[in-house]
Amino acid sequence: MTLPDSPRWPRRIAAMLYEALLLVAILFFATFLFVILLGSATEPPARYILQGYLWLVAGGYLVWSWRHGGQTLAMQTWRIRVTNRQGAALDWRQACLRYVLASVFFGVGFLWALFDREGLYLHDRLTGCRLQLEPPKRPSK
Repeated sequence: MTLPDSPRWPRRIAAMLYEALLLVAILFFATFLFVILLGSATEPPARYILQGYLWLVAGGYLVWSWRHGGQTLAMQTWRIRVTNRQGAALDWRQACLRYVLASVFFGVGFLWALFDREGLYLHDRLTGCRLQLEPPKRPSK
C-alpha cells in the first residue's frame, strides 16, 4: 500500500528513465573535461579516479537538486518531489545519505519498494525520506 500522495509506478519509472538520460549527458560532459585535463583514463589508476569522479559528479547533481527544491529536472517534469517524513525539504545530511544508500543498494533498493507497506525505496525508508506527487500547475491567466 503506497501513501495517498505518492507517485504510482509508471510515473516513477518514466522519471527514472528520463533521469538516466540526463545523467548520461552530464557524465559524458564530465568525462570530456576529465580527459581534456588529465588525458586517457583507460588504465589504472586513472580509470579508478575517473569512476570516483563520475560518482561524485552524479552525486553533486542529485544532492544539490534534492536539497534545492526537492526535484531534479526529471522529477520536475513528472511532478515528483522528495521530502522528509514531515513533507519538508531534505537537509544536507539526508540528501547525501540518500545518494550513498541508493548507490550501495541500487537494484535491491528499488525492488524493496514493491514489498514496502508504504511503497518506499529502501534508501528512503532508511533516511526518513519519501516521494510525493505534486499537483498539476494551473496556467495563469
